[in-house]
Amino acid sequence: MGNKSLIALIVGVVVALVAWNSFYIVLQTERAVLLRFGRVVEPDVKPGLHVKVPYINQVRKFDGRLMTLDASTSRFLTLEKKALMVDAFAKWRVLDAERFYTATSGIKQIADERLSRRLEASLRDQFGKRTLHESVSGERDALMGQVTASLNRAAQRELGIEVIDVRVKAIDLPKEVNRSVFDRMSSEREREAREHRAKGKELAEGIRADADRQKRVILAEAYREAEETRGDGDAKAAEIYARAYSQDPEFYAFYRSLQAYRQSFSDKRDVLVLDPKSDFFRYLEKSRQ
Repeated sequence: MGNKSLIALIVGVVVALVAWNSFYIVLQTERAVLLRFGRVVEPDVKPGLHVKVPYINQVRKFDGRLMTLDASTSRFLTLEKKALMVDAFAKWRVLDAERFYTATSGIKQIADERLSRRLEASLRDQFGKRTLHESVSGERDALMGQVTASLNRAAQRELGIEVIDVRVKAIDLPKEVNRSVFDRMSSEREREAREHRAKGKELAEGIRADADRQKRVILAEAYREAEETRGDGDAKAAEIYARAYSQDPEFYAFYRSLQAYRQSFSDKRDVLVLDPKSDFFRYLEKSRQ
């Protein structure tokens, strides 16, 4: 290969490198700034194909999509000085590329760290203005809205980023408080259980007393009806006996004597000590005659 060919090859390679470094592409999902010797000369490069001066201009690109800051769990005090462990996250994106670059050098970790400190301060301020009930349920949406607004203002002013939303994933009591709260809740449940048992026993005693009263009333009425029925039966029997006796007194006396004999002589081991001429043996005496 001759000298001319070698020189042409070198020149071609240099031209190709210069041409390669003269063009750059900014995607739709990116934000970019154009630098000249480290100073920003174009603060917001639009998406598309662009030209720059090689080795003089530099392009810094940042992710323009929605980012998530997952803050670490922090301890905050409510208005009544009760401690809460709060786990929150924030959604943000680059709004001012120039300010973002000058504040963080375009490094997401630096932006997350500074935004995390701001988020913690905003949460501490808002939780400190509210009671435990308001923080957990009563004004939780309002709290998140105020935190988002204040954090967004500070982040745009200092970091050039827009905070879209701030949400709390979990609110817990500190571990040292959990046990005491559990014990208090357990004692309250036991007290309520004792009250329910006492009320149940009271109702049961009332039901038993009412059942016993109804039982005695039912037995008394049944006994009364039985005695009335028995009295009616005895009266009818006496009436029948009286009618039979009036029709044939001698036969009635004979029939009653036979019943008395049957009952008296049913057991051969029985012994009767009577006068043979007593009226009891009257019909037996007549039978021998």
